[in-house]
Amino acid sequence: MPLISEEPQIPESAQGPRVTPATGRTAPTPRPVPGPRSAATPRPGRPGPGPARPAPPAQRAQPAPAAPARPQPTENRSAPQVQLIPAPAAGALDAAEEAVDLLLESGRAPGDILVLTTGEQHPWAVHELSFGEAAYWAQQDAGDDVFFADASAVDRAKPRPVVVVAANGDAGDAVARALPVARDRAAALLIVCGDPQTINSALGAGV
Repeated sequence: MPLISEEPQIPESAQGPRVTPATGRTAPTPRPVPGPRSAATPRPGRPGPGPARPAPPAQRAQPAPAAPARPQPTENRSAPQVQLIPAPAAGALDAAEEAVDLLLESGRAPGDILVLTTGEQHPWAVHELSFGEAAYWAQQDAGDDVFFADASAVDRAKPRPVVVVAANGDAGDAVARALPVARDRAAALLIVCGDPQTINSALGAGV
């Protein structure tokens, strides 16, 4: 008689306690794992950022008020500053040369200065005229150095910022003729070296 294998039966007491859900209670569902927190999500207990404020309207730039135009100074050639250096007629040329030296030391350009003599001409003018009047007056046109001229030729002298007059002649009428024209040629400063009485009578009481 063949043997019939039977499956072993595990007694109910050896299977362990059977867990049965309580009546009316459902099994808890697993809680989702929180992902990364976005910047818009506020942290617990801390308020999040409020709604974005609308950008203020672009302010229109107000044009700056135009500055009032300043009147341009006009050069008055008929009224330069006048400076008188008292000196005898014999020493007027030396005083004029000293005035030129002071002007150059103060920063004046040599081409800004014209020197006129009412009596004996300056040695420089005598030397340059020996080469001819054309070459002599061409140096005035160049305007790069002090120019010496006789007061009798003042009409040919061109205006310069500073005119120095050496009243080194004895004739008062020569000074009287030269000074008004010399004042017209001086754009900024007229320096007159000589006898104060003769000069004042030639220029008037305004000196």
